[in-house]
Amino acid sequence: MKIALIGPAHPLRGGGISTFNERLATELQTEGHDVTIYSFSLQYPSFLFPGKSQFTYEPAPAGLNIKSIINSINPLSWINVGNLIKKDRPDLVIVRYWMPFMGPCLGTILRIVNQNKHTRILCIADNIIPHEKRPGDLPFTKYFIKPVHTFIAMSRDVLKDLKTLTDKPATFVPHPLYDNYGAAVPRAQALAQLKLPTDKKYMLFFGFIRKYKGLDILLEAMSDERLKASGVELIVAGEFYGDEDFYTNIIKQHGLEQKVHMYTSFIPNEEVTLYFSAADVIVQPYRSATQSGITQVAYHFEKPMIVTNVGGLAEVVPNGETGYVTTPEPAAIADALLQFFTPGSIPNLDANLKREKAKYSWDVFVQQLLQTAGF
Repeated sequence: MKIALIGPAHPLRGGGISTFNERLATELQTEGHDVTIYSFSLQYPSFLFPGKSQFTYEPAPAGLNIKSIINSINPLSWINVGNLIKKDRPDLVIVRYWMPFMGPCLGTILRIVNQNKHTRILCIADNIIPHEKRPGDLPFTKYFIKPVHTFIAMSRDVLKDLKTLTDKPATFVPHPLYDNYGAAVPRAQALAQLKLPTDKKYMLFFGFIRKYKGLDILLEAMSDERLKASGVELIVAGEFYGDEDFYTNIIKQHGLEQKVHMYTSFIPNEEVTLYFSAADVIVQPYRSATQSGITQVAYHFEKPMIVTNVGGLAEVVPNGETGYVTTPEPAAIADALLQFFTPGSIPNLDANLKREKAKYSWDVFVQQLLQTAGF
């Protein structure tokens, strides 16, 4: 088939969405489809972007046709891109939806594409009701939904939110693995490259640092005297998307300066393996969530997880089998960490991780996507 994929891609960072889109396009091409990614020339105006840069300096992924031509705030661009895709007559448009700000832009493009009476439109919905609410969320999302034919939600919470706004066909399909970061490296090598001692145990908080992700809850958990005495330390790897001082003040308040290791620049793809290879456990202390791509990076590297019971996190981390599910409270997270680091607390952990990892392959995801789209 001829497929158009609308969403961020190289050279945009996209918070994992770019990486997902590129990996999806690669899988579709491997299965014989002709794929064009329509990405953004301008994704966010600077006042809406909390990070340091929207762009990566990494080389472009090989073998992908990426057109960076959508301007999210220029209606003339929406019309031009809509007409371009309409004229190209793809059999399928796959569009990502992750925040209502994109509703007017993407909704307009899709309305124009629909005029060709040929193209099926499938949305992969990362979020429907956002974590951080703004005026216009509901009307922008409704505007986007109207021209879409069918939906995939990657968590049951998103599916539930979606069904409050539309009765169009929608299917839950779990987030596939982020398997494009290469193989793990030996733990000692990873720690040496990160300049960390090898005689400690490490948990990892990975990804953009935003309020809803609960890093402050994890830092408060680390003030537990039992954890302080346990030799467990924290690696924080990701760029601040908020007030850095808020977190550094908690670290100073609890005397955690020697136990928290901050790597708070943007983490390029080729360095991701270092952080996951160094870690004994991945911690997601989120206050709210839909699904998390970090879970699927952890499964790729076969790393256990401690996650909170919000959104879709508990759907993919069987409690007591590939990690622990707990509440987003410092004492509960401290208890879960202490339990995890008790030798033998999770029997058959390695086998359990391999079993769960096998559920989230890209070929399974693509088969379910095409079936949902009606092909």
